Amino acid sequence: MDILNQLLGGFAVALQPMNLFWAFVGCGLGTAVGVLPGIGPALTIALLLPVTAQVNPASAFIMFAGILYGALYGGSTTSILLNTPGESGSVMTALEGNRMARRGRGAAALATAAIGSFVAGTIGTLALTFLAPAIAELAFVFGPEDYFALMILSFTSVAVVMGRSMVRGFAALFFGLALGTIGIDTQTGQTRMVFGTLELLDGIPFTVVLVSLFAIGETLYVASRSGAAPAAINPLSGGSWMTKQDWKRSWKPWLRGSVIGFPIGALPAGGTEIPTFLSYALERRLTPHPEEFGQGAIEGVAGPEAANNAAAAGILVPLLTLGLPSTATAAVLLAAFQNYGLQPGPLLFATNPDLLWGLIASLYIGNVILLILNLPLVGIWVRLLLIPRQYIYGGIVVFAMVGVWGLSTSWMDLALMCGLGLVGYVARVHDFPIAPTLIGLILGPQAEIQLRRALAVSQNDWSVLVGTPIAATLLGIAALVLIVPPLLARLRRRASAEEEPATSAGRAG
Repeated sequence: MDILNQLLGGFAVALQPMNLFWAFVGCGLGTAVGVLPGIGPALTIALLLPVTAQVNPASAFIMFAGILYGALYGGSTTSILLNTPGESGSVMTALEGNRMARRGRGAAALATAAIGSFVAGTIGTLALTFLAPAIAELAFVFGPEDYFALMILSFTSVAVVMGRSMVRGFAALFFGLALGTIGIDTQTGQTRMVFGTLELLDGIPFTVVLVSLFAIGETLYVASRSGAAPAAINPLSGGSWMTKQDWKRSWKPWLRGSVIGFPIGALPAGGTEIPTFLSYALERRLTPHPEEFGQGAIEGVAGPEAANNAAAAGILVPLLTLGLPSTATAAVLLAAFQNYGLQPGPLLFATNPDLLWGLIASLYIGNVILLILNLPLVGIWVRLLLIPRQYIYGGIVVFAMVGVWGLSTSWMDLALMCGLGLVGYVARVHDFPIAPTLIGLILGPQAEIQLRRALAVSQNDWSVLVGTPIAATLLGIAALVLIVPPLLARLRRRASAEEEPATSAGRAG
């Protein structure tokens, strides 16, 4: 009952007229950036951080939550109509959704995506409501060595899962860790890697790094490939309704996708890509119409979209309860909390319950708003694709420069933005992931503090790092994350190498 009372208090906050306005703004912006390829929620929230500094924290986070959910909704629109996912979690939706649109069933695909996102988002938010306080209570038993082990697990998971290769993932992670060491050491007062530059004594602002790697890097990448022909607009006609057979074939994938999406999204580096892939593979195995997969099966849209939105609620669990971001968007949200002088974690439930429960309640409201927006207004969002990309990204660069300058009025920050923007462009060209850099920058200093505390308590006895069952278990899982993927890849290569001679011998016979 205590959780229900707190949730009712959260609704009292979220339903205030001004907060409802910000929820509508966030949902609208999120859907728009989801429709526009290459512009995701992390970039949008990063660009808005400087201009929302004077906004009430509850209103700002309600808007950010709307952007997060709205981007997931909007990403399905271009996946289905143009075979151009606006978000990475919408890639699997494009496989069947675009084929449905080519067969004249785009309206049904858009409808099952929107309704499935609503169902899964609501289920995921319910799970977040009842599980997050319990996880936050468990966090009080963590010691410094346990927190350090948890951060090591987060580092390894992000570097292994989010990169095309482990080398690229760890290179991006170590770059972020190196950026996090710049400035004054909080425990000794010594300067580190400032090279005599006074502007670097406070470290590199996270907003500058984020805007540089995402906005400037992506803009340079788009400009370098501006000669590529744009995708042709796929006209959509008809209403956004599903037949009785479509409903019958969609409701089970919605539920299965929700069950898959939330727990994986709640894991370190779970994200939205893995659950959408698993949901698609499961629906392909369970469908009574296997011949339709690859030709436009509605289950292949309903399941992944449900998993996508349930995972979005899942990524908020480690962020709100432990202060650990598992995706780039979660890292940006953590920076937003820190901009307001707040640290997500178990104490946040006690010190700022109105903000936290107002944020959770706004997820329910945002789901309803997004359903209303997406079913009748699909045509409007598609028209955003008619805006020339050079105008869109040109505006982003101007907005980024104004935001960074307004945040600190520092020429050094502008110079850093240009230099790190080039790094972001190189990372984009050579397929280095950005999320490990952001998470290394945020969690690196915190991991260092927890390590020093653990060693100080144990009088420099390094065995303390595996001295508790929690720490030993987390470090063991981190070791498995490092060892198992290369081992599985080696076994697959060996199996394929053994099959090739057998196949050649069979053909010769």
